[in-house]
Amino acid sequence: MLLHKIAIERNSFVNDLVRKHHHTADVFRKHGIEYCCGGKWPLETVCLTKGIAFDQLKKELEDACRVTQLPPMVAFDTWSIDFLTSYIINIHHEYMKKTLADTAEIVKHFADGHEKKYPYMQEVLTLFQQLQKEILPHIKYEEETIFPYICQIAHAYENKDTYAKLLVKTLRKPLDAIMKHEDDLLMALVLKIRLLTNGYTVPENACVSHALALSRLKELDNDLIQHIYLEKEILFPRALAIESELLK
Repeated sequence: MLLHKIAIERNSFVNDLVRKHHHTADVFRKHGIEYCCGGKWPLETVCLTKGIAFDQLKKELEDACRVTQLPPMVAFDTWSIDFLTSYIINIHHEYMKKTLADTAEIVKHFADGHEKKYPYMQEVLTLFQQLQKEILPHIKYEEETIFPYICQIAHAYENKDTYAKLLVKTLRKPLDAIMKHEDDLLMALVLKIRLLTNGYTVPENACVSHALALSRLKELDNDLIQHIYLEKEILFPRALAIESELLK
């Protein structure tokens, strides 16, 4: 289900739109439009200044605000392993690949510009950069090694192939180690960032850049939690159960 969260009018102010929906900042950054303290201009004025058609900018902003919302009772555990791995890759992995660098840039921009007032944001930046460094190789390994292995043994098990047991014995992958990595390292970094930002709480009178940085961190946190849940609680336990059955 797709939802639009905000109304975009000619007299809408740039910084107000970013406060209401942080993804509008991506559009303003693309067009070189100031959206923080210097963003107190209506869209109509900005369009005239930048030579952008209002209807074009409005469409880009509406697209950025479009939210995809899954029904609350999606039965992930009933999905086939092929579909579940494809969902994780195309939704969660692609989100991380597209968002990590931009989020790091946004956090760094704010942390460097407000180091005296908010010194803790430098530590947040360091933790996030470490998280970024860990996640990208992690998802690459999953896509190239772990997920193909899981799909292969699942197919062999479902089809009752005679070589299924041999597959596990020769190709068995360290699923327990991956689950431990997600718990011990990725989640530890996320929990530290949550603690430092007081659960991504935006301080009173915070500027738009501050609110944007915290909103991006919170969104990424939410996505990572869902990502890890699908793997640790559903996909990997099913793969381990198949391994156990095949090795009996």
